[in-house]
Amino acid sequence: MNQSVAEYVFDSLPERGRSIEVAPGVHWIRMPLPFKLDHINLWLLEDDDGWTIVDTGFANDEVMGCWEQVFDNLFEGKPVKKIVVTHFHPDHLGLAGWLQERFDAPLLITLGEFAFGRMLSLDDGLGPRLKIFTDFYGKAGFDDDLMDFVSNRGNPYPKRVVPIPGSYHRLRDGEGFEVNGHEWKVIVGTGHSPEHACLYCADLNVLISGDQILPRISPNVSVWPQEPESNPLQLFLDSLERYQNLPEDALVLPSHDTPFRNLHGRLHQLAHHHDARLEETFEACKEPASAAQVLKSLFTRELDSHQVFFAIGESLAHLHFLKGQGRIERKLGDDGVYRFSQCQ
Repeated sequence: MNQSVAEYVFDSLPERGRSIEVAPGVHWIRMPLPFKLDHINLWLLEDDDGWTIVDTGFANDEVMGCWEQVFDNLFEGKPVKKIVVTHFHPDHLGLAGWLQERFDAPLLITLGEFAFGRMLSLDDGLGPRLKIFTDFYGKAGFDDDLMDFVSNRGNPYPKRVVPIPGSYHRLRDGEGFEVNGHEWKVIVGTGHSPEHACLYCADLNVLISGDQILPRISPNVSVWPQEPESNPLQLFLDSLERYQNLPEDALVLPSHDTPFRNLHGRLHQLAHHHDARLEETFEACKEPASAAQVLKSLFTRELDSHQVFFAIGESLAHLHFLKGQGRIERKLGDDGVYRFSQCQ
């Protein structure tokens, strides 16, 4: 993506186990991730008698240790009253069960995110369920080495979360909850995940955007084996409109990078980023091409084993969008691989 139009607000980052107060009663903490994208921002909402946690971090001992520092340095003996999770990805939902057990606090999450997270956490992707993965990536055109990796990898999700709570309080679009006399309203975004809950507080003019709106990179929008015929890019682009009515000068708190302003400029940039990627995808289909071949046109840098799954998912998302518009068609070859070509 070209130079971001995001207007960054802070020059420094929170130290491990400590916070930066970004708005009255809104604290920014930062936790490590074991990937190239090496951090996630989490948020604490404070009131007189407790804390609300927004997103929980990846499930490993290092992140739990960071939380212990937060408890010691910030909480001052006040309990956690609510655990809010924007979406099911393991860096957001990963430690919800651990935190709930520790504080006996309710989990607030949308139905779509709770159901998808619970489903993935109970499926190791091996045995009879492995066929879902091998069918999907085989049709995408993965070579023998990548297919071997798929077979041995299974579903990594259960290893990245502690057991997900068995009950939850449902977040709904347009509804909200109160912290310290301020209402936080849910605005559901789609495409990056099934029912991603962004949170907007009009009193503070603050938007907790999760992964739905990031300042520098485009959120991953992918087709996954569990929903192989989906059109997530259409869902993502449609959902950007839901944030256009928020004030231009809203303080946006993303899950990655740092807080920023110029929300409307960033929404416009995200939409047009995908315009360019769609044209690149269309050009890659001049001759019949598998999703794996299109991937090489869209992602010219070397990808590690973690990134390649996001890249093939994004490639398929752009292909499915163009197919939905009637610009390309898809045919299954005798070798069991789908190939996409421009419509004549």
